[in-house]
Amino acid sequence: MTQSTVTGFKSPLHKMTRTTPTVLWNDSASIRELTYSIEHGAVGATCNPVIVYGTLKKEMNEWKDRIRALIEEMPVATEDEIAWQLVREISVNAAALLKPIYDAQNGRNGRLSIQTDPRLYRNSAAIVAQAVEFDRLAPNIIVKIPVTKAGIPAIEEATYRGISINATVCFTLPQCVAVAEAVERGLSRREREGKEIATMGPVCTIMVGRLDDWLRVLVEKEGIAIDPGYIEWAGVAVFKNTYQLFRERGYRIRLLSAAFRNHMHWSEFVGGDVVISPPYSWQLRFNGSDVDVRPRIDDPVEPRIVESLLRKFPDFRRAITEGGLSINEFDSFGPTRRTLRQFISACHDLDGLVRDFMIPNPDVD
Repeated sequence: MTQSTVTGFKSPLHKMTRTTPTVLWNDSASIRELTYSIEHGAVGATCNPVIVYGTLKKEMNEWKDRIRALIEEMPVATEDEIAWQLVREISVNAAALLKPIYDAQNGRNGRLSIQTDPRLYRNSAAIVAQAVEFDRLAPNIIVKIPVTKAGIPAIEEATYRGISINATVCFTLPQCVAVAEAVERGLSRREREGKEIATMGPVCTIMVGRLDDWLRVLVEKEGIAIDPGYIEWAGVAVFKNTYQLFRERGYRIRLLSAAFRNHMHWSEFVGGDVVISPPYSWQLRFNGSDVDVRPRIDDPVEPRIVESLLRKFPDFRRAITEGGLSINEFDSFGPTRRTLRQFISACHDLDGLVRDFMIPNPDVD
């Protein structure tokens, strides 16, 4: 037990979940990792092609027979279709582990977040169709939809259909506002028709570390001189400003912090009615740390740091300013392009893993 824990708490993250409104989700659908996370207070989890690929690489002994069985059960399926069936099955397994929490918390938590195919990011109708299909996998599913130009109307329509959404591929205050407004429109449409919304639990992810990553790319591309420690506060500043705005407007959606690069992506948001969703490896770091677990969500980022980031990086100004990005500009924003490319590459990696079972390489013993 570290210095930051108090008698009666298993870990810093456990203390956070027991003493503040901030909740913990596990950024992995691995049963082994999710079990650890639940023991330390987690009430949700995430699955996507990146996570499934990583899970299979780590737990191949547990899944290789099932992959072979799927190939037999789906004799005309492509490797991509089998890969997505693995995404479904891993998601359903994790959802079952979280179902008691979902029941106890009336749908607000206890959800497994499954991501729509990132290759659909330009097609609202296709995103909604897949969201509907995923929503039927288990009662406690939450569906991840990218915050792209096509993703915003898909978020509204999915919400209207009673699907709890997790907005992803999101890095900026303008994107979060567009998501919140879309969710409000979807909820209002349901309310006008007398449809249930009480058990819905939408969240909007800010991939805080990926905004920081982009500013580091700009430092190298454009030869920008800045204290490197300042960049680590960029995503934090955007998250805090967005949280304050959401509270002022009363949006019925929670923010979620993802893409961890330092402990501030957890510790600076403690005390907020928000979700912290670190991967297992980061949970181990946090639980082994001596970071003082106390509410910091209302502590502003130092003005000198924010001023420097605003002055040096037009993209940071766009990210932290309402109206800094239009919906038509979401797809061309640097972090959006980088993240979509990674997510789409992960789909191909997962396909390749299945391919090795379907068509074993004759050159390898």
